[in-house]
Amino acid sequence: MFGNPLETDEATEESRKGWEASIDLAHLFGIDLVRSFAGRKRNVPVPQSIERYRDVFEPLAERAASKGVRIAFENCPMGGSWESGDWNIAFDPMAWDLMFDAVDADNVGLEWEPCRQMTQLIDPMPQLKIYMPKIFHVHGKDSTIHRDALAKYGAFGPRSVVEHRNPVIGDSNWTNIISQLRRGGYKGTIDIEV
Repeated sequence: MFGNPLETDEATEESRKGWEASIDLAHLFGIDLVRSFAGRKRNVPVPQSIERYRDVFEPLAERAASKGVRIAFENCPMGGSWESGDWNIAFDPMAWDLMFDAVDADNVGLEWEPCRQMTQLIDPMPQLKIYMPKIFHVHGKDSTIHRDALAKYGAFGPRSVVEHRNPVIGDSNWTNIISQLRRGGYKGTIDIEV
């Protein structure tokens, strides 16, 4: 279910109804996981979305728990930053802490991929260890950081410094990632996203 359920327009209402329907119908597909963006109040810093996030996702988390369904938020910034954006607050570890404090539910977690952290120049391995109990789904997507372009143009210059890649041909150490997932008890799949 992809959309922004934290705003107040008609598309937002459709997104929230889509969340409810996805949760209610998950069992028909033999699944216990609904994945999406957390949404965001547009063009304000992440903390200003947290109260709205709680209002929307506390009842959705309760609804999901009553049906044996987990909720996982994709960690893609969708072009946003801490200060502003249109779609998703669930891209940064500090935001995850705010979100998990606001909706303290065992069935609310992450759809995690190392690529999304690398595009923000975050080392994915330390957070994988910390957030392991909240990682419900993994995307097998990697990145290569072009350090020459980063050194010359900076992270927000005219040339892209990060290139999305398939697993194993990017900068991530998939042996370490898979080992940590196994040590942490991860039982789900790693779905290749290209």
